[in-house]
Amino acid sequence: MEYSAKVMDHFMNPRNVGEIENASGVGQVGNMKCGDIMKVYLQIEEGKIVDAKFKTFGCGAAVATSSMATELVKGKTVQEALQVTNKAVMEALDGLPPVKVHCSCLAEEALHAALWDYAQKNNIVIEGLKEPVEDVEELHHHE
Repeated sequence: MEYSAKVMDHFMNPRNVGEIENASGVGQVGNMKCGDIMKVYLQIEEGKIVDAKFKTFGCGAAVATSSMATELVKGKTVQEALQVTNKAVMEALDGLPPVKVHCSCLAEEALHAALWDYAQKNNIVIEGLKEPVEDVEELHHHE
């Protein structure tokens, strides 16, 4: 299996590992089939993501995608963060092997789950944001 240099870099030196105490939003999603679990913490101030951290239990690609996803949303508005899709994460990593594409979906879902948590806590509606699912496998099995 071939991984790009960027994937390897984010796997060997993941950015933003850890947790944020009293985070504005926390999202945890898993993929029951492969056992990956991803937790994303967001610190949001005045509608902007000032910090993002993650904890991932999973394969190297899962670590790399969560690392890249948190990098991509830092400094963005909540609305802009919704544009950080699994495809955006994959492009930023110069692609993923087909069997690992689900990891980028996991990263997108964990991010959205954290945004959802933030919206719930603050009684706001984030346009275009859907309620997260627990098991990502259900969501992407049709792809």
